[in-house]
Amino acid sequence: MEASSSGGLVQNGRADDDAASGSGENGLRSRKAQLKRSVAGKAKKAKKARMFRPRQPNYTIQQGEDMLLYITNASSQFESLFWTHRSKKVSKAKSLKNQKKKPKLEKKPVKEEEEDKFSEHQLESGDSWGQHLPEEVLVNIFQMVVVQDGAVPFLCRVGRVCRLWDAAASTLILWRKVTVGHCWIQPGKNQLEKTTIKIKETVTWLAQNRFSQLRDFTLCHWTKNVDFTLEAVSKFCPHLHSIHLSYCKGLTASGLNSLGLHSRSLRRINLQHSEFQVEGLVEYLEEQGKQIKQMLFTRSHKNDKVLAAITRGCCPDLELLEVNKKLESKDTELSVCFQSLQKACPKLKIFRMLNIQIQHKPIRKRDESEAGFPLLDEFCIANTEYSYMTDQVLLDILFGSTKLRVLDLRGSTRITTSGLAQLPCPKLECLFWGQYFTKNLGFPSVKKNLHLLMEKWGQTLQQLDITNQPFTEADLEVALSFLPQVTDADTLLSLNLSGTRITPRALR
Repeated sequence: MEASSSGGLVQNGRADDDAASGSGENGLRSRKAQLKRSVAGKAKKAKKARMFRPRQPNYTIQQGEDMLLYITNASSQFESLFWTHRSKKVSKAKSLKNQKKKPKLEKKPVKEEEEDKFSEHQLESGDSWGQHLPEEVLVNIFQMVVVQDGAVPFLCRVGRVCRLWDAAASTLILWRKVTVGHCWIQPGKNQLEKTTIKIKETVTWLAQNRFSQLRDFTLCHWTKNVDFTLEAVSKFCPHLHSIHLSYCKGLTASGLNSLGLHSRSLRRINLQHSEFQVEGLVEYLEEQGKQIKQMLFTRSHKNDKVLAAITRGCCPDLELLEVNKKLESKDTELSVCFQSLQKACPKLKIFRMLNIQIQHKPIRKRDESEAGFPLLDEFCIANTEYSYMTDQVLLDILFGSTKLRVLDLRGSTRITTSGLAQLPCPKLECLFWGQYFTKNLGFPSVKKNLHLLMEKWGQTLQQLDITNQPFTEADLEVALSFLPQVTDADTLLSLNLSGTRITPRALR
């Protein structure tokens, strides 16, 4: 019994141990299952939150007085406003199959790829407005820029934006006035042969493809290829009206002969501050001077032959003659026979000689049949040193100029008010009579009778400059008190009394 009982006890103890261990294992399993369920529940909740949480809207709405304003916050107009579908996960095997099924794309040239990328970028950023404007609108916009900044290099640059802009920039109307600057070269170095070839190719291409309606052409600071450029421009530009060479070198008879052969519409030649072959220009004026109406050049002892050719009658229809001199030049005095010039250029409207001391060279006494300059509108002999001009010489030049409106006598110290009052121009609008000197030359005796000019031109005078003129205080006061009586309120626009003895009382 004991054995059995003891045996039974032993068996019962083993059974209890087994039961206890079994119950412990089941407890651990149940706890693990609970933990898994809790983790899975949290993951599902987070997944649901991610799936159903709406994105922040890419717009804002503001309420106005009578409407709702919709304002987008997105940079692209193609982005969705509310929710986006999640992309499905694709296994690697399927992705490989899809890649195998896709057809091979043809390789595009680099230029086409860049254009496609550029257009895609425009669509994404909303900047494609330039490709949808009518060509006529673009041409008008370009015209405004061309008037202000010139055709080159603006039109060359905008033509590279896209095909539409290139078509608008190629409009020939925009290329009627062109100014081309020099090709920059590093100081101390010569221009390479490759650069010279490129310049010639560019000039030829522009002349053939853009300059068919060119009117005004200007070269600035060119020291080489001037003849080549003029030959190309004159050959392909039948409507060329004006040539301007500014600070250029190397113009020879070759370029001028090309202008004579091809440019039958040329009316204006401006060679101021440029070096040219004088014999070639004289030969051109002798053959083609009848078509020239405006001539401008810088005076030197070499090119006095040009003025002599004009005085001989090579340019009978000349309307504008302007001669200046370099500031560093010492050739300041020039003998001019105005009687011959009046006979050779009866249609002259504008005469300018700047910083040149004119010495009148009369041939004979004035004949009553001579007409002088009947169409002269502006006469300018301004200088900053000294002048030989007197009342009698001025009257011999302007005796027939009844239409004169602008008279510039700056630096003419020998002119008097009585001499000006004898001029036959009743409707003078601008009188520049100031004294501007770079050297201390002193002044002549005190001048008087300024009121004579107010009586003669007070009704038409718009600008009056008597800077540094030695009028007395009383004379200035009388003249200014007389001026409001004959001048309308809106006529006089500018009054320069610098350096005079004017008093505050006279001004009031």
